[in-house]
Amino acid sequence: MGSKRKRALQPLAVVATILAVGTFAARKLGYTVGGNVVVRCRRGHLFTTLWIPGIKLKAIDLGIARIQHCPVGRHWSLVVPVRDKELTDEERRGAAAHHDIWLP
Repeated sequence: MGSKRKRALQPLAVVATILAVGTFAARKLGYTVGGNVVVRCRRGHLFTTLWIPGIKLKAIDLGIARIQHCPVGRHWSLVVPVRDKELTDEERRGAAAHHDIWLP
């Protein structure tokens, strides 16, 4: 019985490892993931969203991008995280003023 349980948990361990490595790599590249993150939609709007790798409650996950509702333009769009160093103070304030919904 113990070996069956170990085999059942192996895929979960692999997924957890992949998510951890991906999160570490994203942070090394200058992205803030694992909390409130500034994202940009395809139309260029900036807003803040909760971005937790591997957990999507209000978006369709596409790996490093998501399809989710943009609260600025009030449309559905592909959104991607923005590196903090690429934002001006004004852009950070604007993104903070526009947060998407907290729950789906």
